[in-house]
Amino acid sequence: MPDPLPRKSLTTTGGPGRAPNRAMLRGVGFTDADFDAPVVGVASLFSDITPCNAHLDRLALKGREGVRAAGGVPQTFGAPTVSDGISMGHPGMRYSLVSREVIADSIETVAGAMNHDGLLAFGGCDKNMPGCVMAMARLNVPSVFVYGGSILPGVGPGGEDVDIVSIFEAVGKYQAGSIDARTLHKVECESCPGHGSCGGMYTANTMASAIEAMGLMLPYGASNPAVAAAKEREAFLAGRAVVDLVARNVRPRDLITRRSLENAYTFVLALGGSTNAVLHLMAIAREAGVDWTLDDFDRIGAKVPHLADLKPGGKHVMFDLYRVGGTPAVMKALLEKGYLHGDCSTVTGRTLAENLADVASVYAKPQRVVLPFDEPMYDHGIIVVLRGNLAPDGAVAKVAGLKQRSITGPAKVFDGEEACFAAIQGRKIVAGDVVVIRGEGPVGGPGMREMLSITGALMGQGLGESVGLVTDGRFSGGTHGLVVGHVSPEAWVGGPLALVQDGDPVTIDADRKVLSLDVPAAEVEARKGRWRAPAARVERGVLAKYARLVRSASEGAVTG
Repeated sequence: MPDPLPRKSLTTTGGPGRAPNRAMLRGVGFTDADFDAPVVGVASLFSDITPCNAHLDRLALKGREGVRAAGGVPQTFGAPTVSDGISMGHPGMRYSLVSREVIADSIETVAGAMNHDGLLAFGGCDKNMPGCVMAMARLNVPSVFVYGGSILPGVGPGGEDVDIVSIFEAVGKYQAGSIDARTLHKVECESCPGHGSCGGMYTANTMASAIEAMGLMLPYGASNPAVAAAKEREAFLAGRAVVDLVARNVRPRDLITRRSLENAYTFVLALGGSTNAVLHLMAIAREAGVDWTLDDFDRIGAKVPHLADLKPGGKHVMFDLYRVGGTPAVMKALLEKGYLHGDCSTVTGRTLAENLADVASVYAKPQRVVLPFDEPMYDHGIIVVLRGNLAPDGAVAKVAGLKQRSITGPAKVFDGEEACFAAIQGRKIVAGDVVVIRGEGPVGGPGMREMLSITGALMGQGLGESVGLVTDGRFSGGTHGLVVGHVSPEAWVGGPLALVQDGDPVTIDADRKVLSLDVPAAEVEARKGRWRAPAARVERGVLAKYARLVRSASEGAVTG
């Protein structure tokens, strides 16, 4: 490990010239002894906007106790949170991906201004987790991330487990007349029974699992439930761990490497995680200075089996995985089969293999949450990078749990999510269609909205396996169906998606990794000649700033 450096916080508090700085810190409780100790920023993304983050204040207090117990001084500050689930299906979702950048900037701003020696961050919602890790990589001070943990399943009308995706799909069932208003209300009331992030292998649990496999979280951090005492113990131990990292000068860029990113994405694929991992891992890699492209995702995806029978493509939720050994038990199985790099360092001070040395494989006892290697959900490629004349720079599809992995059909084109949802409500989408939603990319949205309301309604109407969906926007981790997102270049900047017309044959082929507009090239060129760039949707504020700065989805939709 590198030799310890002089404490960064002394830039703020050291020497006679910093007496005014110390005076202000005494006003919030600092003592003489505190100025001789490492100062750790505790970034708490607590908010009662969403159940994902409503308990983070309690966990942050435990983290502070751990920092104090290890001889450090904690300083708590906040950062904003956007709830994807609550923002879904309306213009508020435009702020979701934008919030990832705002969170990273906010944490950098506070920790950078205060010259914190270390960083302990608590997050629970989809974008605040990658936002925290991006800030850690950018600041490159010793850091530990703590996930707020997953919600417990609710109890549906028939005694079945329900979660947030259940209610989105229930809306489609209600529209189709297959359930009544009373049943819809019952699912609504039971889908989120308490604190914690959405329960399936959606984006929150996907990114928590990736961060744990990357080595920036304590073992079991991704699978400890939000309401378990184990989560509070973890928060305390994370506080101790960050002070130890400060003492040993172990920083995020020592841990975020090509090999640890391979571990993270391998774990995502084995668990059947969200396509949002592609955007977020690329953004984290960029902040850490690691060369990483869509080709890396495709390379790893070609060889990693999908093992976990978790929603949305399967039956179970993260709480079920917790009961059969949690995330380390699955990592142990992957390590034993040679899918993970065991020599990668982690925040515990040990390598991944050393962390797992005393962990029993998930296969040590009978269970059906994680299927055997010789009986996987799918043997490879559940997240596929597609290319073709509709996506020259790439697009991303998740095909977990699908029987049909290709379709060629007539396009039904919609400029924006709302127009498409209205058509679904009007039962104007039929089997065999390929739905095209454009103008929802990073620039066009602006903000690259998720489409869970769309896919949930299609699933509820029984069309999930019989229609295709193509967009320059994104999909929630709860999405299921033959859907393609992140189409690059996006329509708003003149990408080929802007040229598609109603009735054009469009092909999605996940096995051949192709997304194509099956129209003569001369006709496509003629349309391109007639295309004119639209005016910006937003002229002021954070969305306008984002639209001016953001890079393509094929580069992680980052602004830096």
